[in-house]
Amino acid sequence: MPAPLAPEPVPSIWRRSTTARVACFVSCILASFAFTASAQTYPAKTVRVVVPFAPGGGIDLVARVISQRLQESIGQPFIVDNRPGGGGIVGSEAVATARADGYTLLAVPISHAANVSLTKLSFDPIADFAPIVHIASAPNVVLVHPSLPVKTIGEFVRLARQHPGQLSYASSGNGSSTHLAAELFKMLAKVDLLHVPYKGGGLALTDLLGGQVSMYIASLPAAMPHVRSGKLKGLAVTSTARANALPDMPTVVEAGVSGYEYVGWYGMLAPAGTPPMIIDRLNAETNKILRQPAIVEKLAADGAQPVGGTPAQFGDHIRNEIAKWAKVVMHARMRAD
Repeated sequence: MPAPLAPEPVPSIWRRSTTARVACFVSCILASFAFTASAQTYPAKTVRVVVPFAPGGGIDLVARVISQRLQESIGQPFIVDNRPGGGGIVGSEAVATARADGYTLLAVPISHAANVSLTKLSFDPIADFAPIVHIASAPNVVLVHPSLPVKTIGEFVRLARQHPGQLSYASSGNGSSTHLAAELFKMLAKVDLLHVPYKGGGLALTDLLGGQVSMYIASLPAAMPHVRSGKLKGLAVTSTARANALPDMPTVVEAGVSGYEYVGWYGMLAPAGTPPMIIDRLNAETNKILRQPAIVEKLAADGAQPVGGTPAQFGDHIRNEIAKWAKVVMHARMRAD
C-alpha cells in the first residue's frame, strides 16, 4: 500500500502575504486604540480654526468669539487662522485635506453651500467634511437710497416693473452672498434689475450712500447706523421673522414677496473622518457657549442670533442650502469672480 502523500508545502508567497495581512490587521487595531485614546484626551494641544476669509468679516468675528470661549471652557488654545482666497475656497480646501484629528477646524458662512454651484471645486462640501455645529444666523436688510420714490417693498417692485433693467442693485462681488440675496429677490419678485458688482461690501455701501446705485441688500450691522440716521431707507429684513434689532421693519415676505428668505449663517466643520467623540465634544461645548447671555448679547450686537443643535441638523442645513442656491445660480446664470 503506497504511503500517503505528504501535504504540499504552503508557497512562501502565501506565507508572506498571510503574515502581512495579520501584521496589517494588528497595526490597524493598535492604531484604532491609539486614535481612541487620543480622542478621549482631546484636546491636548492648540486647535487651529481656519477662517477662509480676511479678518473683519462676519464669519471672522463669530469664529473669534466662539474660539475664545472654547479656549476658556476646554483649557487649550483655539487660534483663528485667516486663509482668504477664492471666495472661501482656499481655506476650505486646506481643511478638507488636513489630518482628521480635531486640531484643524473650519469656520464657514453661506458661501460654503453656494460655491459648489458657482465654480468647480477640488473638494466635496459634504463628503469631505464632518459637521460640528450651526453657530448663528444673520438676516440682511433691503436698503435703497432716499432719493428713490418708494417706502415699501411693494412700491419698489412696482417701480422696477415699470422701468425694467433701469433700477440698479449693488453687490460685494459676483457670486457673493449679497449677489445671491439680490438674485433670489429678482427671481421671486419677478423684476429685472441691473447688477453692479463691487470689490467688497464697503464700496457697495459707499456708492449706495452716494446715490450711484438704487438698492443694496446689506448685513444688519452695516445697515442699522444708516437706517437710524436716515441716510438710507430700510424697506424690509430678509428673514422670515422680524429681526430683534429692527422690530418695526417688516420682512420681505410680509411685504408681499412670497417664499423669500435670505439668512446668512455661520457654522463649524472638521475634516471627514474626525472621531465622533471629538465632534460631540466640540458640539456640546459650543451649544453651552451659545446659551450664555453674554454671547447672545455679543452676537446680537453683530446682527446675529445663536442657533446651535446637533451635527446632523447642521449637515441637513448645508445640504438644503446647496440645493436652494443651485436653483438661484442656474436661474441667474451667476458666476464667481
